[in-house]
Amino acid sequence: MATRLAQRWDLSPKQAIALQARLARRVLREDRLGAVRHVGGVDIGFEEGGRVTRAAAVLLGFPDLRLRAFAIARRRTSFPYVPGLLSFREAPAALEALAKLPVKPDLLLCDGQGIAHPRRCGLASHLGLAANIPSIGAAKSRLIGRHAALPEERGAWVPLVDDGETIGAVLRTRAAVAPLYVSIGHRVSLASAIGWVLACAPRYRLPETTRWADRLAGASEAELARLAKSLERR
Repeated sequence: MATRLAQRWDLSPKQAIALQARLARRVLREDRLGAVRHVGGVDIGFEEGGRVTRAAAVLLGFPDLRLRAFAIARRRTSFPYVPGLLSFREAPAALEALAKLPVKPDLLLCDGQGIAHPRRCGLASHLGLAANIPSIGAAKSRLIGRHAALPEERGAWVPLVDDGETIGAVLRTRAAVAPLYVSIGHRVSLASAIGWVLACAPRYRLPETTRWADRLAGASEAELARLAKSLERR
């Protein structure tokens, strides 16, 4: 089993680009995950005019998709906003939040790209490698690639292709609603990734992991305290 990736974050954009290319070669594009009892999600926000990165990590049971735990991490933002390099800006706080969870997720679903990225290493792949967690990118928008027309029914999907390579799937998680752009993060095949995203999005467009993480990333301290107390009473 691969170990957690040790990495410096004090990099220049040029160094980050070079590192992405190296990390992409370490991404495992086949299934290397065991039993999934807990699924995780992360969402990133910024405070103090972008000077502080705030990450929310959530842990949901599977298959019931009930919230089991959450964690918030704040960290001084140390990397500029550079399209294609957002993982270097967001991943440090996300990893801190994940490390605070009482149980390590068996699978991580990210609101971001996996290998559907110009250098085949977006946030989902970076987090999967750094935390040694099987991961999936389930993004709300397309970064790169082309695809055919997508049927309207739930579960329909078409390949997302870039330069002749299938880099993901355009997946309809809810009938007649905008699709998600699903891609391999790390240690999950594309076919499995599609199945997991559908399993984690039984009612809405977004997976429950993303819905919870997004809610908590912007929650007030009072709301977080109330939720923590309700989890303690379960």
